[in-house]
Amino acid sequence: MTASMATLKETYNREGYLSALPILSETELREARQAFSELEKEFGEEYTQYSLHNVHLQYQWVMGLAKHPRVLQVVQAVLGDDVILLDSRFICKYPALKANIPSKHADDSIVTSEEEEVKEDMTTQENGLPYVAWHQDMRYWGIAGGPVLSVWLALDDSLKENGALQVIPGSHDSGMLPHRLAVMPGNMLSVNQEIPEELVEPEKAVLCPLLAGQMSVHDGLLVHASDPNTSQKRRCGYVIRYVPTCAYPIQDPDRPRKFHATMLVSGTDQFKNFSDKSL
Repeated sequence: MTASMATLKETYNREGYLSALPILSETELREARQAFSELEKEFGEEYTQYSLHNVHLQYQWVMGLAKHPRVLQVVQAVLGDDVILLDSRFICKYPALKANIPSKHADDSIVTSEEEEVKEDMTTQENGLPYVAWHQDMRYWGIAGGPVLSVWLALDDSLKENGALQVIPGSHDSGMLPHRLAVMPGNMLSVNQEIPEELVEPEKAVLCPLLAGQMSVHDGLLVHASDPNTSQKRRCGYVIRYVPTCAYPIQDPDRPRKFHATMLVSGTDQFKNFSDKSL
């Protein structure tokens, strides 16, 4: 491991996330955006908003993103050399003001922005515009034996106005926090849960803006949230989940998950915990 990677790992272990890491070259970004544009034309925005799930199995260019050397360099620095790609999904936050009723989805991998001014934030949420409540990813993922690392690889700029990730640094060290039914309408988490604000300390929230071609990574126990995209700019990213090979799926009725698209992307797998695709 290089000195720079060791520093990233130290920061990740302390803060629970890394942000604004340069990944794609201008050419790679242009080609990825063009390829995604073709999917938008083929399937329509309602579908591409959230339903392009595990398409790394279908499109070689998507597999290329999931196995990109600069992505895996950071993932290996955090998780070690032996890494499994657990799951992936494109998420597009189209301008919320043109949306009607927000969809409920089966995953919580959306990452969005720092709070707007309180009055504006309350108004948009009361109108039911899509947002993501404070939560921890591991509340919804049936994985034990190792951490889950989530990547957001930005195809578009991810800024305050179109919903950039906001996190509570160091909150991954608090373990699993209680979740309850969300108070405000519009929460995009499928089970409509949130961590009570008194447990979050939102005044400590940090905005994680990204330029297109950059990536953020965060731990599965990191507390994070989002506000609606109230701009006129799309916010599209490729979300990838990785685990060390020592991790394994568990049968948890509160965290039902099936892992049909796992694959070894780095090192060797002596455990074979995901070899049964029926899991």
